[in-house]
Amino acid sequence: MSILIGRRPRRTAVRVAVLVVVSVVVFRWVLIPIRAQGVSMQPTYEPGTFHLVSRLAFARRDPGRGDVVAIRLAGPGVLYVKRIIGLPGERVRIRDGRVFVDDAPLDEPYVRHRNSSWSLPETALGADEYFVVGDNRGMPIGQHELGKAHRARIVGAVVF
Repeated sequence: MSILIGRRPRRTAVRVAVLVVVSVVVFRWVLIPIRAQGVSMQPTYEPGTFHLVSRLAFARRDPGRGDVVAIRLAGPGVLYVKRIIGLPGERVRIRDGRVFVDDAPLDEPYVRHRNSSWSLPETALGADEYFVVGDNRGMPIGQHELGKAHRARIVGAVVF
């Protein structure tokens, strides 16, 4: 019995309680565990892989271009993982599979496959809006969830 709880059971109980409280705080309010589903973020994130979203990532700075973020679009348990390609006040369009921000082509080294049929008319972003899209541009555009996301819907950055 002493192997399981040690020679000081009260001390062991306090350590267990502290560990439980810290775990609940961290995984409820700081880091959100998620599992990738779908292929829209391939090859960056494979379906079925486990990741953590930091809710504190944007506490001191705004989300930036290229950040991979978790966005709450539906209920409390549904998060979409997407990459930010457009910032507030910019104009974004997609033509022949290429992204243009304020009429300049966007360098996207994370995109490995492009579908030249991707086209999207110019979208002007408001003061608190970001343009998000997945990295898998080889699939048809109709199978993607993409477009404007209000800052309030961005939960945090994918950190692992």
